[in-house]
Amino acid sequence: MALFDNPFDATRRLGRGGCSCGAHASQAAHDAACCDEGRAERLVEGAVMRALFPRDATRRAFLSAVGVGAATAALQEVLPIRFAAEAFAQAGAPEKKDLKVGFIPITCATPIIMAAPMGFYAKQGLNVEVVKTAGWAVIRDKTLNKEYDAAHMLAPMPIAISLGIGSNPQAYTMPAVENVNGQAITLSVKHKDKRDPKAWKGFKLAVPFDYSMHNYLLRYYLAEHGIDPDTDVQIRAVPPPEMVANLRADNIDGFLAPDPVNQRAVYDGVGFIHVLSKEIWDRHPCCAFAASQAFMTETPNTYAALLRAIIEATAYASKPENRKEIAAQIAPANYLNQPVTVVEQVLTGTFADGLGQVRKVPDRIDFDAFPWQSFAVWILTQMKRWGQIKGDVDYKAVAERVYLATDAAKLMRQAGLTPPSATSKTFSVMGKSFDPDKPKEYLDSFAIKRAS
Repeated sequence: MALFDNPFDATRRLGRGGCSCGAHASQAAHDAACCDEGRAERLVEGAVMRALFPRDATRRAFLSAVGVGAATAALQEVLPIRFAAEAFAQAGAPEKKDLKVGFIPITCATPIIMAAPMGFYAKQGLNVEVVKTAGWAVIRDKTLNKEYDAAHMLAPMPIAISLGIGSNPQAYTMPAVENVNGQAITLSVKHKDKRDPKAWKGFKLAVPFDYSMHNYLLRYYLAEHGIDPDTDVQIRAVPPPEMVANLRADNIDGFLAPDPVNQRAVYDGVGFIHVLSKEIWDRHPCCAFAASQAFMTETPNTYAALLRAIIEATAYASKPENRKEIAAQIAPANYLNQPVTVVEQVLTGTFADGLGQVRKVPDRIDFDAFPWQSFAVWILTQMKRWGQIKGDVDYKAVAERVYLATDAAKLMRQAGLTPPSATSKTFSVMGKSFDPDKPKEYLDSFAIKRAS
């Protein structure tokens, strides 16, 4: 029986600490300290023993001869019990099955929305009500007040909430990106002759929220063309569902908005797509799945199940062949409330641009759940650049605390996906390289900024 060549060595190891890990006075103390992890390990150990000794009498004889502690320690020595227990615990029943998840009716929320009608939540044993919400401030407030268990948020919002920017500080996490790309600058049809941003002085432009990729990308785009976003134009926050109406009423000249807002403006004949956001920064993050630190720690099985559902839905949405099916599922009134044609044009990337052209851009919007921590560092540089953050910033620490790349990678592997091996990467925004290890140098390189 090679598996137990030296059971008494294991017994001596157990004797030093009194438990299977050697860190507690007794196995009972170990189990109490390790809580669910300890119980999961006991269950897995029992299952392994039953597999090794199917007959009760043989198993009891063996345990009587070597002792339970020695047998346990020997198993721990040669089998990956802890890893098996971890996997077992991850499949544990959710502590809370009935959940509310808030969303804004835009295509950026595709994985969160589609996971309800397409069964991704149910597969994880969850009963999730996805709740359509009017604006980002409402999303934030309802999650902070625990009316929502988790929410669709703009990628910068969990950072802002954690730092107490625009609200009282609360530990918040972003374990999954909802979509990459998926935005555009759309202008009123009356401005078709003003394709050069230098001609936009005096424009009234809208973004969905102050703490949004839309705001930072629009400001970046304007500044790179020599337009000061704080003095040469007016930028105001307008909820996405109200943007087209404001464009039609001539209250604004244009917006940098999530889809399907841009495509709806074209569909209604009131706007044209000036530039896709992927042409500013290809594969930039847009929206995210976010939850409080408290939700994650108080209901870990629920959190893991919810995140698994989102990751699997995101992977499904990433495949172009699934996009028309998804469009039909999320277009109805209780979700996006848009014509299926509009949603299809966004998700498939074959669309009318309002300038008489039909463009084919398959990754106009794409879906990639991995929350690169370098995304968070870039966002922090822009918060600092435009005066939303004062004083010194520990970029790396904030990124690691809020953008949970390790959690995402772990659950992606469980879903049979292959996550990146790193948590940060370099990228380019309008031809300017960004190194997440040098945020101060990047910030200092801008001619137009408000940073102190």
